[in-house]
Amino acid sequence: MFRHSHGHHHGGSHHRFHRHGPHGEGMHERHHRRGGRGGRFFESGDLRLVLLRLIAERPRHGYELMEEIEQRLGGSYRPSPGTIYPTLTLLEELGQVAVQATEGARKLYAITEEGQRVLDAQKPEADRLFARMEAAAGEGNPQGAASVLRAMHNLKFALRLRLGRGDLTEEQLRQVVDAIDGAAKAVERS
Repeated sequence: MFRHSHGHHHGGSHHRFHRHGPHGEGMHERHHRRGGRGGRFFESGDLRLVLLRLIAERPRHGYELMEEIEQRLGGSYRPSPGTIYPTLTLLEELGQVAVQATEGARKLYAITEEGQRVLDAQKPEADRLFARMEAAAGEGNPQGAASVLRAMHNLKFALRLRLGRGDLTEEQLRQVVDAIDGAAKAVERS
């Protein structure tokens, strides 16, 4: 239920993972399993360190963190909202990140002095994790996967911006739908 309502607030960006496969498992679970041993790419505690380092680069929303991790892994793994948001809550409770701004249900997380101290103390471990992520991205088709992922995110972002500006006229709506349908057909023909 949490994942469904979260997807609703963020344009359903991860709804593709909830369709069910031939064995009744969601695509998210099958996709998730590709990430590594035991069904997770990150071992216990690793995700906290990855999130801290990404937030230290610049303040980010939870969905931005999911997308950034997916991009850095060349599309091979995307952490679920059910993994990201509880970890962000834990980091907040530990005083390592703080909510810098709130836009509706979305929170913008920034690193705190305590978070930076923890990150500095665990720099070798963080470096190892990011090197592992880079290596994992290189196992597939990094150029292809990364560029397709970038293009998908660009389209999603453009749609979110345009739809956020207010109601569309019939003509504008038809233009948006035609553009998306045209892109889908072009991809199918490629």
